[in-house]
Amino acid sequence: MADNNCRILYVDDHDDSAEMLKLVLAESDYEVLSARTVDEALKMAASNDFDLYVVDKRLPDGSGLELLKSLNTLTPGVPSIIYTGDVYEIHREQAMAAGAHAFVCKPDIETLIETVHNFLSKSACAAAA
Repeated sequence: MADNNCRILYVDDHDDSAEMLKLVLAESDYEVLSARTVDEALKMAASNDFDLYVVDKRLPDGSGLELLKSLNTLTPGVPSIIYTGDVYEIHREQAMAAGAHAFVCKPDIETLIETVHNFLSKSACAAAA
């Protein structure tokens, strides 16, 4: 169990995905907050400290890739994972070019959880400060 209470912002307009991730990661003492839109995510990132962003590529009010660019400007150094149903190599390349640190295809939750753990095990979490 992690004892540093890392905070993750999960951005996806599917509530069931957000709830599932919250439940699975709660076992590791990770706090998962969720946003459904680009606008909501930017407001949350501006007013909270996060240790990791997990972002869907397709959001109702814009692109997750554009959101990543804004998040990287707003909170440099916070890693991000694109978690999307877009599975081709070109999509991975686009995500990495937009500033993602990792790319995981839906619905591979096991790889997403492993990737989250890999990122958060390497750093002291801002939420614990």
